[in-house]
Amino acid sequence: MHFSFVTLFPELIKGYFTQSILKRAIEDEKIAVDFYNPRDVTTDKHNRVDAPMIGGGAGMLMSPQPLMDTLESIKTNNPNAYIVFVSPVAKRFMQNDAKRLAKKEHLVLVSGRYEGIDERVIEAYGDELFSIGDYILTGGELASLVLCDAISRNVEGVLGNSDSLSVESFESSLLEAPSFTKPINYEGAEVISEFLKGNHSKITDLKRGLALCKTKYFRPDLYKKGITDEK
Repeated sequence: MHFSFVTLFPELIKGYFTQSILKRAIEDEKIAVDFYNPRDVTTDKHNRVDAPMIGGGAGMLMSPQPLMDTLESIKTNNPNAYIVFVSPVAKRFMQNDAKRLAKKEHLVLVSGRYEGIDERVIEAYGDELFSIGDYILTGGELASLVLCDAISRNVEGVLGNSDSLSVESFESSLLEAPSFTKPINYEGAEVISEFLKGNHSKITDLKRGLALCKTKYFRPDLYKKGITDEK
């Protein structure tokens, strides 16, 4: 799978791919990553990529020409490129979106800056628009990385053990149950004894009960949905 990041600050993103799972995914050619900086194609004589908002308002907006020319170039080279904008004024990005987008051939993630992006760019080129939460960031680079990471995990071959995907939170209506490792006793805190007895049926039932408790406490919205789905 091919990811293209459209950003004014590619160096903020590049370092994330120099370590761990996504580094191996690039080396194994499971994913590919490249970067496009709208500043490289701006026609402004001062190399600017922003302008004041028409009608007033605090701050600046990313202007249409550099972004549109960048995206048009990407689409010309790959008509199947699927363009996603990240913005706080969008639908929430969910695990099902990550799984669905992992099937795309070429995903373009557009990171806004300043007070956002001229709406005409989004209307002309946006295939989807996502928010990662109800808060404001200084730029879209972190949000684009969140999407890329979540999507990449669902690309075949990226994870060493693909079975791990099936037991993670949000693969069902429940959060993942608590997990433990050695030592069995660490500074007086012990692993749940039932986990040590080897009865996998009982362990499965116990983990489900713990997942229910955890979901009810932290995410009552998911808990209600899970109870409804089982009826």
